[in-house]
Amino acid sequence: MNHIDPNELRFFSGSSHPELAADIARHVGVPLDDTHVSRFSNDNLYIQLGASVRSRNVYIVQTLSPPVNDHLVELLMMLDIAKGASAREIHAIIPYFSFARSDKKDAPRISITARLIADLLHTAGATHVMTMMLHSPQVHGFFPVPTDPLSSRPVLMQYFREKDLSDAIVIAGDMGTAKSAARFAKNLGLSVAAGNKERVSDTQVVFTGIVGKQIIGYRKALIYDDEISTGGTILELSRHLIENGIEEIWLACTHGVFVRGGLEKLAAVPEITDIVITDTVPQPIENRPDKLTVLPVGNIFGDAIRYNYMRESIGDLFVYGEDNA
Repeated sequence: MNHIDPNELRFFSGSSHPELAADIARHVGVPLDDTHVSRFSNDNLYIQLGASVRSRNVYIVQTLSPPVNDHLVELLMMLDIAKGASAREIHAIIPYFSFARSDKKDAPRISITARLIADLLHTAGATHVMTMMLHSPQVHGFFPVPTDPLSSRPVLMQYFREKDLSDAIVIAGDMGTAKSAARFAKNLGLSVAAGNKERVSDTQVVFTGIVGKQIIGYRKALIYDDEISTGGTILELSRHLIENGIEEIWLACTHGVFVRGGLEKLAAVPEITDIVITDTVPQPIENRPDKLTVLPVGNIFGDAIRYNYMRESIGDLFVYGEDNA
């Protein structure tokens, strides 16, 4: 592999997930530079990048975890700083792009917020965006700059291949993730089905059944989803599976957001024995139940950044790449 000149790259982290930013920088082989963040008395943010970025490739890592709006403004300011300081390229590394859930106009007088945020990132100065497992694939097309949605499936598959998969079936959290779950199941050599749900509110869903392969005769279910927020969907789906004979449930998702006690509620279900996520969203050590497994993805972002820098293909890491199809 060709040599990366550390003097050509500048790596900075926002406040949301400095541990992941440091891991990505370590895999790239460059230091993580300082970012100075404070607030004025009127609550306005003050940010200063701790190293010169003039004529350099700048990488700014900021995952959009809660408080999402604070972290977004911080990211926009950091992009604007790099733009105003004459950076050559400005790469926004956003492991979890939370606004991808707002991908369509399904009610009057609402914003398609994913498109709005994509435009704001471009206006602030981003010349390239890198993220992981967008909630809706069409959000990729909202960005006016080159955008790479990476896949977490390789690390999740490596984990589950070490388990006894006999009598197991993959269940998509809903019909929206059925295609992605089918890819995951195919790579594990398993059958797949999907939950058919009706969303009543942000925290309440009702399942009307399972679409696809019948679950009768299976003892284990691997529920696959792109993210878990309140856990309402997974809890209702798990209840339905248990009522229909499933004895053991594993959860696999990329983004463990876990708000409103979602993680605690899932861990309290005896049949749920393994909750597997990646570290795109920070998880406080003190709040991790024994059932929770956090898989690192810094190496995936690091490899993608290296390939990008070397002008090489990142097809193997792309969420719709051949190996991840």
